[in-house]
Amino acid sequence: MKYISTGKIIITVLLIFSITGCVGNLIKNRLRPPHEIDVSKYSGIIDDTAKMSSAGKNMHYIIFQYENKAAHYMNLAGNFNGWCGTKEYDRFDPSAGIMRDDNKDGIWEIVLPLPSGRYQYKFVIDQGASWVEDPNNPLKDFENGIENSLLIISD
Repeated sequence: MKYISTGKIIITVLLIFSITGCVGNLIKNRLRPPHEIDVSKYSGIIDDTAKMSSAGKNMHYIIFQYENKAAHYMNLAGNFNGWCGTKEYDRFDPSAGIMRDDNKDGIWEIVLPLPSGRYQYKFVIDQGASWVEDPNNPLKDFENGIENSLLIISD
């Protein structure tokens, strides 16, 4: 009976995965959690509503990113925008927190000017079909018994 070395088995499995495209699903580039950016580099994806409400305040420009190649629309909802209208009007407002994927790579982005504070948020896929926590941010908090992603901004 012949024995095959473990190294040969691993190489064979990786070769099969790479040929079938499965490696792309196993090894992904991880996006950073929301973080402050140099606003001059991202002016095209800054939320216009947030720009108007932030005049005169000491703001931090925070980029939020979410990868979803299948989504047609993406929004960012949180306690900074009334959860896209659901908090105040009990219905989702698709014009709030619009994220963009200009180069069609499946990475949706939005930049929000926010003052220091604690913010809960979720990504909203396809105009409310699904609300998901940020898979790249381990910080969580609860509002009304619902777990959300948490962003803490300090000066």
